[in-house]
Amino acid sequence: MANTLPTISASGTGMQRYMDEIRKFPMLEPQEEYMLGKRYAEHDDTEAAHKLVTSHLRLVAKIAMGYRGYGLPIGEVISEGNVGLMQAVKKFDPEKGFRLATYAMWWIKASIQEYVLRSWSLVKMGTTANQKRLFFNLRKLKGKMKALEDGELKADHVEKIASTLGVSEEEVRSMNQRLSGDASLNAPIRAAEGEAGQWQDWLVDESESQEESLAKQDELEVRREMLHDSMEVLNEREQRIFTARRLSENPMTLEELSGEFDISRERVRQIEVRAFEKVQKAMVNAAKELAKPVPQLEASN
Repeated sequence: MANTLPTISASGTGMQRYMDEIRKFPMLEPQEEYMLGKRYAEHDDTEAAHKLVTSHLRLVAKIAMGYRGYGLPIGEVISEGNVGLMQAVKKFDPEKGFRLATYAMWWIKASIQEYVLRSWSLVKMGTTANQKRLFFNLRKLKGKMKALEDGELKADHVEKIASTLGVSEEEVRSMNQRLSGDASLNAPIRAAEGEAGQWQDWLVDESESQEESLAKQDELEVRREMLHDSMEVLNEREQRIFTARRLSENPMTLEELSGEFDISRERVRQIEVRAFEKVQKAMVNAAKELAKPVPQLEASN
């Protein structure tokens, strides 16, 4: 499949030509996608696989643009995302009832994130789940707090981010220093093999396609169901603290919850972190189960 996909050339207009080319591939109707998935799964039909991949190249490009703030060639980021897409197509099971875009998002993001982490290995990036989550969510949280200016974070911002992501305040400060050199949208970049430009030159249309809207809706429903089921591993007190601290639009403070349960603030924090770890583990296991192929029934004689 990889040999027949459009490529990003090193010319000055390479990115624009690539975007124009992938827009030519039509999006698939649900029934058409289902039949193509069946053809590939049951008959190893490479033509069907090619149609599934090319119809989702725009989704890869859109996701890849979300990682343009790490100073990496955007063409390479897109290529890594395409690798994740092809892996998703290979493992896609249309019988499970979800659209390919919903399933592929997990593979595309995972492939891109692994590439970003490998590329940042020179700064000795942490490899724990919490450190990866901090790496990929720090800028987003800073944006919500309107704290994207260069320099050190305010103490209250550090505390909020550390609490939200379940990491230490020192880890937040250290990661912020490592990422403080992120380029602005007007900064010059090398897009692919010497191709020059600015970050803003490679921005795609921000309006959501029908495919992406459907994928997001499906993914949100899947995540909500997984979260609901995963919270069953918590006892009543853990559920209350986890919900109040992690799922509420206006999270309760440690002080408020310590008064409610007549325990220390540190004990509340420990229960919160432990509850988060238990839910996270349950959701990872649920995601693995979701990704497992459905056993094919043998045809009766």
